[in-house]
Amino acid sequence: MSISVRATSVEFDEDQMWVRLDDGRTLGVPLAWYPRLLLGSPADRNKVWISPSGLHWDELDEDISIEALIAGRGDMSRTARDAA
Repeated sequence: MSISVRATSVEFDEDQMWVRLDDGRTLGVPLAWYPRLLLGSPADRNKVWISPSGLHWDELDEDISIEALIAGRGDMSRTARDAA
């Protein structure tokens, strides 16, 4: 699937990440879907950089594609600790 829509801004509240898209939509995504963001500090969450394909947090080692957000997919990776 090719996504041509881009994120224009990212904001957070206690439980959600809000992503504004250039087509006028705003996506609300539970932080629980992304444990690295959930456990990260507000300061680290705010260090997001937006690329044409997604959202990136270097300090939190998190990358989220716009395609995944639109499809409603959370973090698909699992660490050894999560599997235990």
